[in-house]
Amino acid sequence: MDWSQFQHMDPHLLVGLVNTELRNQSDSLEDLCATHDIDSDLLCAQLQTAGYQFNPEQNQFR
Repeated sequence: MDWSQFQHMDPHLLVGLVNTELRNQSDSLEDLCATHDIDSDLLCAQLQTAGYQFNPEQNQFR
């Protein structure tokens, strides 16, 4: 996936991709964003447009 295009994705599809990446490849949201060179604030804002919030204890958006 081209993570640089995440802002143009439907947030309901994006949340599935992000949560899968968090579960399988990244130890944290910060790790995911550093690995793919994306801004965590922009990612969170994009997902918040559909009501998703990051839960650090579960390491996923819900």
